[in-house]
Amino acid sequence: MSENGAKKGVADKADISEISEHVSNLVGASEFKSLIEEIIKIAPQLVAEKAQAVFNGRSYVFSIGDGYGLTTYLDLLARTLSVTGLCSMHPHPVVEERLGPYKESIEPFEEVLQILRNGDKSRICVLCIDISEWLGKTDTHYFKMLLRTIEKVTDEFIIVFRVPFLEKDVLANLGFSLNDLLSVKTISFPPFTQEDLRICAERELKSYGFAASKNAWGFFLARIMEEKADGKFYGLNTVKKVVRELIYNKQLANAGKKKVSHTINRSDTRTLCSNVENSMSGTEQLKRLIGHEQIKKKIEELIAQIELSAKQNDGERPCIHMRFVGNPGTGKTTVARIIGKILKEKGLLRVGNFYEYAGREFCGRYIGETAPKTASICRDAYGSVLFIDEAYSLYRGDDNERDYGREAIDTLIAEMENHRSDFVVIMAGYTDDMDKLMRGNQGLASRMPYTIEFPNFTREQLYEIYVSMVKERFKYDDQLFDAAHQYFMSLSDETIHAKEFSNARFVRNLFERTWAKAAMRSQLENKVEMVLTKDDFERASGEKEFTFNLQKKSRIGF
Repeated sequence: MSENGAKKGVADKADISEISEHVSNLVGASEFKSLIEEIIKIAPQLVAEKAQAVFNGRSYVFSIGDGYGLTTYLDLLARTLSVTGLCSMHPHPVVEERLGPYKESIEPFEEVLQILRNGDKSRICVLCIDISEWLGKTDTHYFKMLLRTIEKVTDEFIIVFRVPFLEKDVLANLGFSLNDLLSVKTISFPPFTQEDLRICAERELKSYGFAASKNAWGFFLARIMEEKADGKFYGLNTVKKVVRELIYNKQLANAGKKKVSHTINRSDTRTLCSNVENSMSGTEQLKRLIGHEQIKKKIEELIAQIELSAKQNDGERPCIHMRFVGNPGTGKTTVARIIGKILKEKGLLRVGNFYEYAGREFCGRYIGETAPKTASICRDAYGSVLFIDEAYSLYRGDDNERDYGREAIDTLIAEMENHRSDFVVIMAGYTDDMDKLMRGNQGLASRMPYTIEFPNFTREQLYEIYVSMVKERFKYDDQLFDAAHQYFMSLSDETIHAKEFSNARFVRNLFERTWAKAAMRSQLENKVEMVLTKDDFERASGEKEFTFNLQKKSRIGF
């Protein structure tokens, strides 16, 4: 609407209709949509009675995760206030600030207070203050002083307090504390579902003139789950990043083929994933595992039991959450993936995806953030396998109220019970640490009836793993494996039985170092085809991270 129209408090119906359409097309954000509808509904009454001050005295709490469109929602709020005639908006209608960490010895709100002191009584500004660092401290003297300052300038600012997406009880307590001095309404923005993310990606693709086929979305969402797995997912920002990568790869392929295609297919999205699904069946993958004979037998018995129980109970299977215990690199993650694939192939899991997180990635940074974060991770994994590595890190055995691991465990227990037939939780870690976790959480232990122990690989098995890695990727000379066999047989008992020994991971590191040596040699020799040799292996295994604790060969006469 025009500036003159805003000053007269006259709403422009065309602008209001545009705002309404924009808001209705938002993905998710149901509470925000209701807020905008409420403002549009009440605005004519307040404007007619010149009672805008009644509205301007209201503040908000936006509970929203990073990357989920906070700035977009703030801009829409400001535009709504303007086009409805409720407020004459400042030329810079939205300002975002963040309060620093709580420290009693300093003035913590200097920048925000400076903004509040320089308001314009003739124009309203939407001021968003991120108070995440002050959750649990809103009753302190410092924060109450800030609220009193805000209370005096409600005719100059619409205040939005931003916090992460929090559980309802914590939000209710926060609202209660803020309502002491202000009239505050809380608006929650739940994390996007997989369907929400797909819709956002479709719209982003369309903005570049691209579209995706139906069978392309599986790998796209798998890549999004990979992005989530490091605990640093940024919602729409991450979706846009992945879409841009996808379009770049597609355009590169178009350039190589000298053709133009704007349809993203399954093979295009497949290239985005670091863990591309193995084409072999889960049962075949299990059979081909090196070592693990007892583990294979136990898994076969377990799956047979699940199948029988599902048949006897009209398709409802028993609780099969599991614990995997053992040292690093013993195959826990690999076996978990295989179990998920077998359960999917046998119709015992409806989706069959694999979601991998470290234990501490379930923990939020602030009070009340952990439970919804954990619940969101579990929702993603419904119908699939949720693998939690280093699960013991969730439990530290103390009463530290700042440790949110126990809160994550409590939420996990509830999810594991309430959705026991719809996903499989597998917790993994060192044997002693996992025992400590279970002893400290009886509710968790009782919901994880199956324990599978992963022993360290033998020297011969480590050698077989190395051979399989080489044969899968490269050509090699006849002497390479003789040198490799001699090396692995020389590993000391102290090394291969150590808690820190990384087993197959150690083998992979040595394989990749051999590969690197061969690649450098081939470049220097101007050879097109790369062949791994005994010399490449000996140069790689001679580096210090691979020479520790080798058994010394006894010499004649000593």
